[in-house]
Amino acid sequence: MPSAMEGPEGGEDGDVSRYEETEDNNVSPTDLSELLKEGTKESHDRAENTQFVKDFLKGRIRKELFKLATVALHFTYSALEEEMDRNKDNPVFAPLYFPMELHRREALAKDLKYFYGEDWKEKIQCSEATQQYVDRIHHVGQHEPELLVAHAYTRYMGDLSGGQVLKKVAQRALKLPSTEEGIQFYVFENVSNAQQFKQLYRARMNALDLDKNTKERIVEEANRAFRFNMQVFDELDKIGRSLPEEAQDGGFPVHDGKGDIRKCPYYADKLGAAGPGCPFHTAVGLVRQPLVQLVLAACVAVAAGAAAWYIL
Repeated sequence: MPSAMEGPEGGEDGDVSRYEETEDNNVSPTDLSELLKEGTKESHDRAENTQFVKDFLKGRIRKELFKLATVALHFTYSALEEEMDRNKDNPVFAPLYFPMELHRREALAKDLKYFYGEDWKEKIQCSEATQQYVDRIHHVGQHEPELLVAHAYTRYMGDLSGGQVLKKVAQRALKLPSTEEGIQFYVFENVSNAQQFKQLYRARMNALDLDKNTKERIVEEANRAFRFNMQVFDELDKIGRSLPEEAQDGGFPVHDGKGDIRKCPYYADKLGAAGPGCPFHTAVGLVRQPLVQLVLAACVAVAAGAAAWYIL
């Protein structure tokens, strides 16, 4: 059978054979990968429907909030990978130890350096929701290492799947460099084929020598991990509602058009000789013109046709 990993050979110990495996096509309903897939489906759906994730997927992510999300990831993965290193020789977890392929600490350090500068460590702090997540990971790694599988599965499999969509959204919405600075977290340089690697990872999970009760506890812990992630999302959403609006593509912040136009933050300083008026009011005035409405309608029709063609 073809190799499940087509990237750099071997892991940290240079053992090539440990990657030359593929997923067994005869997956059983009692296999851990299937139990996790079915047992976390509801939690997965709830996580995807949190306001923070929905806004993110629509490109409604502000740079300051994205930076805070990156901070939360840094503390989460630092804890996760510390415990994975601790248990790398423990038979209940060792087969899932892929530091070269999966570990995210170095990538997150690069992202934080990009956003916060050389002294990023002095500028960040762990939030309350993230700390609860971190504490649970440390407890599991030190007292119930078999449950570490749940946390690794929940994070890394998501990173290799939906995380790649978020990468593109963030790069476009935040106008990040094409060199992928600021989104290194989503770049898995040593995973040449994400689908094949996920197959290998699931096969390794299924090969773990676990009884039925332990498998059920792992599924329960995976759902707990999803809840921790949702708590972090909710925390970020609350922070986002308290942040001031940021400038949009045209250089103007989102404005509802209400109140004294002289209070528009871009009224005098940014418009200068363009005339005394808030950009929101100016835009609204233009849109009300019949000719402009006709042009906009034509543009929408063309865009809709192009989208339909692309989907087909």
